Amino acid sequence: MQNVDINYLAVVAAALSMFIIGGLWYSPMLFGNAWAKENGFTTEFIQGGNKAKIFGGSLVLSLIMAFNLAGFISGYEEWTWGLIGGFLSGFGWVAMSIGVLYLFERRSAKLFFINAGYFVISFLVMGLILGLWK
Repeated sequence: MQNVDINYLAVVAAALSMFIIGGLWYSPMLFGNAWAKENGFTTEFIQGGNKAKIFGGSLVLSLIMAFNLAGFISGYEEWTWGLIGGFLSGFGWVAMSIGVLYLFERRSAKLFFINAGYFVISFLVMGLILGLWK
């Protein structure tokens, strides 16, 4: 078994990247309007809710995902493995898991591509950060 060597600052940076990508991805500038429409969300619904719980919880979950990804790619010195590991995790596990749920929940393919695409891109970027910042 290989030694797991995790750079905790890189984990924080990776988690923050996911948080920032999400802010852009789900903004009206990119896919926010389509995402809201596919979910049947109104402007009032989106603006409501406990922002501290939503954003704080999202950041904590992003930290957990970044830490997990750091452990997965640890031990390989090539930044390319960070990119590949990020893609394999984002596409192969996260996006496909969302796909299974969406099939049973009968959600739209459009919503699948919006949400799954966010995770694939986020995990790619996180993997790149973790792979470069040893």
